[in-house]
Amino acid sequence: MRAAIQHEIGQDKLEVLDDIEAVGFGPGKVRIRVRATGLCHSDLSAMNGVLPQPAPFVPGHEGAGEVTEVGDGVTHVKPGDRVVVCWLPACGLCPACKRGQTELCLAGFMNAGTPNFKRPGGDVFGFAGTGTFAEEVVVAAGCAVPIPDDVPFDIAALIGCGVTTGLGAALNTADVEAGSSVAVIGCGGVGISAIQGARLKGAAEIVAVDPVASRREAALRFGATRAVAPDELADAKQSVTAGEGFDYVFEVVGRSATARTAYDHTRRGGTLVVVGAGAMDDHLQLNMFELFFDEKRILPSMYGGGDVLRSYERTIALWRAGRIDLEGLITHRVPLAEINEALDQMRSGTALRTCIEI
Repeated sequence: MRAAIQHEIGQDKLEVLDDIEAVGFGPGKVRIRVRATGLCHSDLSAMNGVLPQPAPFVPGHEGAGEVTEVGDGVTHVKPGDRVVVCWLPACGLCPACKRGQTELCLAGFMNAGTPNFKRPGGDVFGFAGTGTFAEEVVVAAGCAVPIPDDVPFDIAALIGCGVTTGLGAALNTADVEAGSSVAVIGCGGVGISAIQGARLKGAAEIVAVDPVASRREAALRFGATRAVAPDELADAKQSVTAGEGFDYVFEVVGRSATARTAYDHTRRGGTLVVVGAGAMDDHLQLNMFELFFDEKRILPSMYGGGDVLRSYERTIALWRAGRIDLEGLITHRVPLAEINEALDQMRSGTALRTCIEI
């Protein structure tokens, strides 16, 4: 089968090969024919080494497709079922799951250390234990989440990561208060989803911050009340909050510099929500006095900060009701053979989400 492979960390191009085999099928596993996958910035972060990932590997973790085969003991899906790939499945047994914090379950991360594929040259890993830039993938049963027949594969793929992460940051982690002021720094697919979540919660002012003009324009279509370049954020803070700072600031970039900017533009007693996934050696510096004196809450949001399966169901319900726009997030479509074009679109900021059709 075909798959896009990164041979070494740091390479900026993927190679599409046709000598790949999905491996590991057996009891408790599901084989999925991937139909659509989104390109998430986390894929780029794994490629350039910001996120730890063994190589060679197949990127991609935001996917959807059809079940072709199920192993012994798998009863919740059957061949022919449509599924979204969940890269962070909950085991249901660990302390985090028992506390109801299933997004903190580490079972999914354990899958990342086991090769998902092989080719004549040796083993190949799948990013985040999945690897959806491939025609087929074998995953643990919990990674295959059934979806209704009326949800298109491209929409389901987005729900698999970016939309769930952004919406959940606003709905679950921050629980944005109606009438509040919000700033979202970074307006790709995840940031736009956070904007939609803040709008759903009734935020009065939503300021979108991004260096790319087309993304700022898109943010206004999705619910932002104003959109500014990064060097205009201070003026927006003054205009919207009389200089006090925003009630909620979402950092959706994954860098200490933007997290510090987000902290500085959060009002005293307000909430900074860290959504972006950054590097382990990129340190956010805060002094002990400001932490005490400003009483700002710093809330990291992992995969939307809530039960993933419930979040999927909620997102589908909101989409069906026309309360959120998911189709509009897909600004580009490319076949797997043109995956490097999709990478360029994300790096340049021209795409909110590129759908790779497989």
